[in-house]
Amino acid sequence: MNVATYILIKLFGSRIETRLVEKARAGDSMAVKKLYELSVGQLTATCMRYIPDADDAKDVLQTGFVKIFKSLGKFENRGEGSLKAWMNRIIVNESLKFLRERKKSDTVSYMSDLPETTDVPEDDESFANIPQDEVMKMIRALPEGYRTIFNLYVFEDRSHKEIAELLGITESTSASQLHRAKALLMKQIQEFRKNGK
Repeated sequence: MNVATYILIKLFGSRIETRLVEKARAGDSMAVKKLYELSVGQLTATCMRYIPDADDAKDVLQTGFVKIFKSLGKFENRGEGSLKAWMNRIIVNESLKFLRERKKSDTVSYMSDLPETTDVPEDDESFANIPQDEVMKMIRALPEGYRTIFNLYVFEDRSHKEIAELLGITESTSASQLHRAKALLMKQIQEFRKNGK
């Protein structure tokens, strides 16, 4: 995104987004390009939280953008941030769809072979003083089921009931997997701090 576009978005927020959406709906290729440029960074990060393989994430992102631009007619502007949230939801749904399809072919399970972890160490500092790219690496290193549930719960603010419905699992499985994800992350954090990297 160029500096001028960034400044306009910061100053005029949803009005600029509304105009871009209207123009993109009318087939203006420059508006489509601007919408893409404004959102590709954030949506790539969202996709990579679920799908750590760069090639797979790129494919899912491309599919997501096709769906976004085909569905612009369905978007309803509900104020500042609604376009970003709507686009993000489409990318999350496409990521989950990819994981479900891969689960069928690769028999990936939400119940990992890792041992049952019952204690989540409490650490007041949690992710403080750890670079963001390191935190994202830690999240991407989680087993797929743990990572998916962690992302839905933490970043998408979904309840265990919603997660269970989305993934076709029980609420208790969702809660258990989140607990295990937290325990593994805390272990990674402790290792990072101990080793200084």
